[in-house]
Amino acid sequence: MADTSHGAHAQPPTLGQRWSEFRQSPLWPAVVLVLILAAAAGLFAGSYTYSMADPTPHSIPTAVVGSYEQARGQAFLDGLEEALNASVKVHVYDSAAGARQAMDDQEVFAIFNIHDDGRTAVLDLSGASGASVAEVLADTAPAVGEKTGVEVTVRDLNPLQEGDPRGLAIFYISLAAVIIGFVGAIQLSVHAPSLTPFERILFTLAYALLGGFAIAATVDWLLGALDLPFVESWLILALTLFASGMVFTMFNTLFGRWAMLPTWGLMILLGNPSSGGAVSWPLLPSPLGEIGKWLPPGASVNAQHTAVYFQGHQHAFPFLVLGGWALLSCTVFWIWRHRHPGGRERRPAHAES
Repeated sequence: MADTSHGAHAQPPTLGQRWSEFRQSPLWPAVVLVLILAAAAGLFAGSYTYSMADPTPHSIPTAVVGSYEQARGQAFLDGLEEALNASVKVHVYDSAAGARQAMDDQEVFAIFNIHDDGRTAVLDLSGASGASVAEVLADTAPAVGEKTGVEVTVRDLNPLQEGDPRGLAIFYISLAAVIIGFVGAIQLSVHAPSLTPFERILFTLAYALLGGFAIAATVDWLLGALDLPFVESWLILALTLFASGMVFTMFNTLFGRWAMLPTWGLMILLGNPSSGGAVSWPLLPSPLGEIGKWLPPGASVNAQHTAVYFQGHQHAFPFLVLGGWALLSCTVFWIWRHRHPGGRERRPAHAES
């Protein structure tokens, strides 16, 4: 008679055993990824909606010259602040030339030149400083002038280029550099995992230089959307690509296969909405306007914006931010390179004989 005791009386697996088996199966990482991607989709939509759907003025640096101290001129400025529901941060200048210099240095977004004891005012805007801010001021100032008895004339001293009427092209090319930067690093990890740490840095630099050239050439030479100072714009894009790629490489060293999560959070969820490219910093929620300047997307937009529209007035700060992130990422990667999932062991020369 056959012994059927083992099959007939086998105990069904416990809940804990089933859970352990599931954790060891290929279904577990797939389920985790489904949940992460769903959360990322919501966060992605939420971060951009929170930042850009309803831009509201918070603090607009504005230059004032002329008879602003007269009762009518002061009433006009007070009415403007009330209409914008914001703080119009007034900077007083002795001359129109000094105020124009401040505008070129991007210290102020507009100049109110008040004449005739406050009866007339000229609002000089710089559309290139921020199209969204210029639009808000151009719409609000004449309406306030009618209420306060001030005749307001609006001029744009530094308009956007014809191929970029909304001022978004710089945001788009910077966004392309950020995304291709870390996607390139991901692809190096997938398709060239055996690169040594030094080779990985060199190839990241190589695709950064070529990618930056391709972006600048496409936007300027092929499409004619922007008239770029080509070499400067190219190098800004290349530095952005390199910094973005090395940020992913740094996180890949620290977090392994989950490196995409901090990279996406830093660059896309936080960095791009706060970059000031789609919505100017004075119209963003206050914390984002400050944080964005210290992240690679914001630094890239800032440097590129000045290179295109304020030539001769470039600032060191955005380059220090981009260079700082690149240096930090390279340093962390190099120190902990043994933790990076890629690389290869070099065999001694005598082993090959």
